[in-house]
Amino acid sequence: MTTTDGDTASVSIQEMSKISGLSEATLRYYEKIGLIGPVPRDESSGHRRYGGPAAERIEALGCLRATGMSVQDMRDYLRFLDGGDDGGDGNATRMRELFERNVSRIQEEIERMHVRRRYLELKAQLWGAREWGDADGESRIVPEVARAREGLR
Repeated sequence: MTTTDGDTASVSIQEMSKISGLSEATLRYYEKIGLIGPVPRDESSGHRRYGGPAAERIEALGCLRATGMSVQDMRDYLRFLDGGDDGGDGNATRMRELFERNVSRIQEEIERMHVRRRYLELKAQLWGAREWGDADGESRIVPEVARAREGLR
């Protein structure tokens, strides 16, 4: 199969979606907003065909998206990767800062998840105490549940 740019080693949008972990709608959206360049089309069907460097770029975007990275940070990543801004060591610094910022974001998310898990554990203990008629256990857990609830806000 030959695309409009002559690329013969390419995959469909469905296959690219499976490879990258990005939905077909996301692939179309990323093309629309310019995260990925125009995707060549099959001459006979007009369907998108992903191949070569574009496929590698999409796989990288899939990994970044899986971490929860924002579209703006992905734009910056691609710009630095392509040698945008001043290039060289300046871009290495910017890349490091971009990834450190995202590590911090994920660490904050993990901390919030720990608070949520603790709240749920305490609620399970509370209902367990009620189930077993343990009034002392219930009265001991209630204040802990109240403190955990405050952490959710």
